[in-house]
Amino acid sequence: MFSKSRINEPGAKAIEPEKPKSPEASAMKPQMDFTPSASKGKAAVSILSADLTVVGNLRTTGDIQVEGTVEGDIRAHLLTVGESATIRGEIVADDIVVNGRVIGRVRGLKVRLTSTARVEGDIIHKTIAIESGAHFEGSVQRQDDPLATGRSPVPSSAARTPGQSAAEDI
Repeated sequence: MFSKSRINEPGAKAIEPEKPKSPEASAMKPQMDFTPSASKGKAAVSILSADLTVVGNLRTTGDIQVEGTVEGDIRAHLLTVGESATIRGEIVADDIVVNGRVIGRVRGLKVRLTSTARVEGDIIHKTIAIESGAHFEGSVQRQDDPLATGRSPVPSSAARTPGQSAAEDI
C-alpha cells in the first residue's frame, strides 16, 4: 500500500503517480464523501442523558432532547423533555414536548404536555395541547409571537433578591 519514495536518493528517478489507463477505470474507483452529516441537511438531535446534570443556560438553533437535569434556561428549535428529565428554568423553543418535569416559564409556538408531564410555571404559546393526565400549575396565555416576548416585569411585592432566579420563585 505504501512505498518508500526514492525522490531524494542519489541516482534514483522520480516516480510519477500511475494514471488511469481508461475512463472506465477511473469511474470504477470508489468515491468517499467525508462531508459531515450536519452540512447535508438536518442536524442531529443533541441528547442530554439521564445521568447528566447541567448547571447553566443552553442555547442552540437545533434540537435538544433532555433526559437528565438542567438548572438553567434553554433555548432551542425543538425541545423534548424526557420522562426522567427535570428542568429548572425558562424554556423557549419553536416546538416543545414535555414528558417530564419543568419548573419555570415555558414559551413556545407549539407546546405539548403529554400525560406524564409535570409543569410548574406559566405557559406562553401560540398553540397548545395538554393530554389527559398531565399535571400543570400556572397560567396559560396565548400570543401570536410568544418567542418575541421577554420576561414580564416582576411586581414589586414579589421582587427578587440579587442572584435569585425566576425558577426559585415557583
